[in-house]
Amino acid sequence: MHELSLVQSLLDIVRQELRAHELTRLKAVKVTCGRLSGAVPDALHMAFTALTRDTDLDGSRLDLEMVPVKLQCGECGKSFSSPDKGSLAAFAPCPSCGQEIGHRVVSGQDLNIEYIEAE
Repeated sequence: MHELSLVQSLLDIVRQELRAHELTRLKAVKVTCGRLSGAVPDALHMAFTALTRDTDLDGSRLDLEMVPVKLQCGECGKSFSSPDKGSLAAFAPCPSCGQEIGHRVVSGQDLNIEYIEAE
């Protein structure tokens, strides 16, 4: 489960930011997770709970927003969102020309910290 290492890295960044801004209590961290990032939302939540329990971050929450896959057709150049939420999302047919391969992934691969809520 690579989500443990992802969340550990996320918490390292959070702690650095808390120190840099002289904050002591994390309330929440919002993360955007692309559907093609390879991260499993339930596993991210489980890892966050496990890695914050009985630590200085205990009681904080992980707010997770799933980001859909957006593609640009390699044939006609039209941008569109993939209706597929799985690993085949990049092979969705273009709604304009019907092409199924050669698309460029515009978004939906990243895992980013959107904001940290702390005091």
